[in-house]
Amino acid sequence: MTPEERFSIALHGAARNWRLAVDRRLKGLGMSQASWVTVAVVAKAAAPLSQIELAQSVGVEGATMVSMLDRLEKAGLVMRQAVPNDRRMKHVVLTPQGRALYDEVRQQADPVRRELLGGVDPALLRAATELLEQVQAAAEAMV
Repeated sequence: MTPEERFSIALHGAARNWRLAVDRRLKGLGMSQASWVTVAVVAKAAAPLSQIELAQSVGVEGATMVSMLDRLEKAGLVMRQAVPNDRRMKHVVLTPQGRALYDEVRQQADPVRRELLGGVDPALLRAATELLEQVQAAAEAMV
């Protein structure tokens, strides 16, 4: 097996198992990884994101994001706000309930991250992060 094949297999396996570990920890909060990531991206954004920007940040199609936002809005976690100069566009923002849940979910997810990465040498973690960022940038350039 080539190093590239090993890397691809390891990347997919690590991402899958990471999601499963977080999903298990968040199960009691009624949040899936997909909904948690959407809420987290909205929470961390420097400025309100449009639905299209949010879909791109999360890495899903627009229609998938609309369905996710419908569920999150129904649960009272996000709101769609009209953009003043563009009636067709909506910004997505967290509600106070969404912000509170984000804070609670972080309290559950942060220990998972520490458990998974706690035994990794910090220099190796930095190198792996830089590698993944390069792979992500190359993949984004291909799209």
